[in-house]
Amino acid sequence: MPRMQTLPLKYGCNPNQPHAKITYAGPGDMPLAVVNGNPSYINALDALRAWRLVQDLKAVTHKPAAASFKHVSPTGAAVADSGALDPALVAVNFYPGTDRSPVAAAYAKARASDRGASFGDFIAVSEPVDESLAALIKPEVSDGIIAPAYEPAALELLKQKKSGKYVMMTMDPAHTDPPTESRVDMGLTLEQTANTLLPAADHLTRIVTDKKELPPAERETLLVLMTTLKHTQSNSVALGLAGHAIGIGAGQQSRIACTRLCCEKSARYLLKLHPKTVDLVARFKPDVKRADRVNALDAFVMWDELSKLERDHLRHQITGPVDPITPDEAAAYLADVSGLCCASDAFFPFRDNIDRLARAGVQTIAQAGGSVRDEDVIAAANEHRMTMAMTDVRLFLH
Repeated sequence: MPRMQTLPLKYGCNPNQPHAKITYAGPGDMPLAVVNGNPSYINALDALRAWRLVQDLKAVTHKPAAASFKHVSPTGAAVADSGALDPALVAVNFYPGTDRSPVAAAYAKARASDRGASFGDFIAVSEPVDESLAALIKPEVSDGIIAPAYEPAALELLKQKKSGKYVMMTMDPAHTDPPTESRVDMGLTLEQTANTLLPAADHLTRIVTDKKELPPAERETLLVLMTTLKHTQSNSVALGLAGHAIGIGAGQQSRIACTRLCCEKSARYLLKLHPKTVDLVARFKPDVKRADRVNALDAFVMWDELSKLERDHLRHQITGPVDPITPDEAAAYLADVSGLCCASDAFFPFRDNIDRLARAGVQTIAQAGGSVRDEDVIAAANEHRMTMAMTDVRLFLH
């Protein structure tokens, strides 16, 4: 007979909700454990959602995976690749050292997707936390991490965060979800079949555009994006590159709003790798704090949107003149990016989404299909010389 097991939580969604706990009545011991700190209800939700994502990413790609989560949606997700991290990515994110394990490199990419949104994130990784990953996490503002295990040196290093209160949790990788899931709202229990679908190459075979090319690297990126969207609050659209979700537009009521949001995030990510942005890294005044440097680089790539006051504030943090990226330079730089992919958690209802993705430099799209305007959307993709696969899979999450 399964026994009820309880894990107390710090408080609920807000401090004025003092009663919060996790209960488990499944077979065996509770698969979730707290290694350090005192997680809140939100921490636990982010941990569980993020854990599912990295486990699915590993299952889909067979690579170490990492995710940075905020408010039950990923700000970034990535799988490890075989090469070293882009030196520009390392520089503009102020990452320490050069020796990184595959799981540390995956998290470095995930965190870099949207540095502002990742401020105070909850981390999930598919592999045990090693010292390389712990050293990367230690200087970051982060609320906690969930992993299958911690190496002793990594555990001791992370225990130094937040005056010893940094939340560290483990989840048993062998634990599987039950066939149904439920939630209680207003005393009413809603129940549904668990979404066990894993994106696969078979979902990308129905290519409906004139352009049919789908290189292996772009196929993997589309699978990473589809898997990420499965664990992102709907509506959602994501852009990615080289196994890395670099722009996630989540939780918007209209799909074009999702599309605009992910395109804007993608452009900011890519322009932070521009040589002019990298040049600023070494020119911050010594008294400028790390978090302020991160914010300054985010502001720099949006120069045209800044007020005079904001521009003056940025200049005061830099030694020497500030040479902004001009609109023409930005357009040329973004146009030179190859392999940019997009996935949507449902169909695109209008061609305006495709037109916006084309302006962002997207060359490959995966979307569910099934709209009454599919032909209009396909025609738009053909006009922009894109490859578009219709997956026949919807990935809503609420």
